[in-house]
Amino acid sequence: MPILAAELVHQQVSVIVANTPANVAAKAATSTIPIVFTTASNPVQIGLVASLSRPGGNVTGVTQLHVEVAPKRLELAHELIPTATIIAALINPANPFASEALSRDLQTAAQTLGLQLHILHASAERDIDAAFATVVKLRAGTVVIGADPFFTNRNAQLAAQGLRHAMPVIYQDREFAAAGGLVSYGGSVTDSYRQAGLYTGRILKGEKPADLPVVQSTKVELILNLKTAKALGISVPPSLLGRADEVIE
Repeated sequence: MPILAAELVHQQVSVIVANTPANVAAKAATSTIPIVFTTASNPVQIGLVASLSRPGGNVTGVTQLHVEVAPKRLELAHELIPTATIIAALINPANPFASEALSRDLQTAAQTLGLQLHILHASAERDIDAAFATVVKLRAGTVVIGADPFFTNRNAQLAAQGLRHAMPVIYQDREFAAAGGLVSYGGSVTDSYRQAGLYTGRILKGEKPADLPVVQSTKVELILNLKTAKALGISVPPSLLGRADEVIE
């Protein structure tokens, strides 16, 4: 990421648009070229902006609801498989921006629901295979995937592992459900990227990033894959079907 960011700075581009962690590398590479970020992390905590209302400097952007809604994914998993009392959560420990918060929030949610939660780690492709093997040994009833770019880039692998082990899995974005995952729930990537595009256009027309407060995208999407549910022998409650933004059949 730092090398790619340095190349863009060398080319003297007009604006850099990037998701986490590329946006962090971009900010480290330039204090003059405008940067528009999208992130599921807290942009203040990871050092992108001074505050949401007054970002300051050359950086502004859009936040997505992914990390914040992780406990809701656990609740949805429990609603879908109410008999499952043992839950596994897959988290990338190499992501310092989200792993600790995810683990803490999921454990709190599990305690509230009276569930036994096992935190498993994966930061390489081979770790995903090993983690699902561990899930089977733990006799977990479902798996909740923690929001992370590493997992997002491996939607197909995660969905395939869920089907291979006959395991209900829930993740954050639509691509996971479209790839065969059971259910996805998270902030709308489409909405946040559209907002980032609007900010990019305004900057290209002369506005300054420091004058544009960080946009907090609050739109979330629930996607259900009924084909996968049937393959897993799961009957989706009508109440859950009625709340879905999209049903894949």
